[in-house]
Amino acid sequence: MMLSRRRAGAALLSLVAAAPAAQAQAYPTKPVRIVVPTGAGGITDIVARIVAARLTDRMGQTFLIDNKAGAGGIIGTEVVARAPADGYTLLMVFPSHPVNPALKLHLPYDTIRDFAPVTTLTTVSLVLLVPPSLPVKNVKDLIALAKRERVTFASVGSGSLAHLGAELFRSKAGIELTHVPYRSAPAAQQALMGGEVSMFFDTPITAVPLVKDGRLRALGVSTRTRSPLMPDVPTIEEAGVPGYEVLGWNGILAPAATPRPIVERLNREIRAVLDEPEVKQKLAQQGADPAPTDPESFARLIRDDVAKWADVIRSAGIQPD
Repeated sequence: MMLSRRRAGAALLSLVAAAPAAQAQAYPTKPVRIVVPTGAGGITDIVARIVAARLTDRMGQTFLIDNKAGAGGIIGTEVVARAPADGYTLLMVFPSHPVNPALKLHLPYDTIRDFAPVTTLTTVSLVLLVPPSLPVKNVKDLIALAKRERVTFASVGSGSLAHLGAELFRSKAGIELTHVPYRSAPAAQQALMGGEVSMFFDTPITAVPLVKDGRLRALGVSTRTRSPLMPDVPTIEEAGVPGYEVLGWNGILAPAATPRPIVERLNREIRAVLDEPEVKQKLAQQGADPAPTDPESFARLIRDDVAKWADVIRSAGIQPD
């Protein structure tokens, strides 16, 4: 009798241990919602839709995009933080996710504890632009100019990546810069071309046509490697600012208690999607580079960015709009 009980207990433990793997193997059995905390049409939304379409094909269930814009991504992020941790509600994130803790004192979720990182999807650089009328040819010239006279920079709002990229540049270069926020990237570009401001950190995909037409001049890109869209433009680090790096990224998070086998299944499937030549081509057209990671590396990236941008925001005295 005792032996039978032991065998029954061992069998039960075996079934319990196998349950998560079986759950992941069956997943998904119904449509999956990817909450995008921005409006439709931006780079975050476009990347999410490219990946969701291929996940739908690969996994046999519809991956739906649900745009919930507002409050710098906080509204959509809270929806996912409060969602069931079953793999059927996911969050598309971008750099505002680690920035918001330093800008907002009362977030309705914890940026680290309330989410399970799945993978990064893409990375994108920023490019430092100036108008041709500005008497500078390179980054060192710009720094020298800022030490002699007032230099202004455009952004698309306090705490935006364009804003933080410029503040990090100011800090690393040891100069003073004056912030002039605009409502959108096109408005900032127009101000730059009109000579209202001296510099602006833009995305390569929108900067390239303006640079090719001679309406703006590119001095450097923000990442540690050059942008494939602008291979002749040096990195800002190359151009004379040691340690400078600003990396734009997109990634997928799930609610914190999502079973690990489901997180791993999603990670594998997304990696496979990002390795498809057609997907790579579509992303390249948006100026984005596929950059999948394991969940632990993505978690580390978020933690590092939280600390990095908190330091920049404190030193610059940045306040939310």
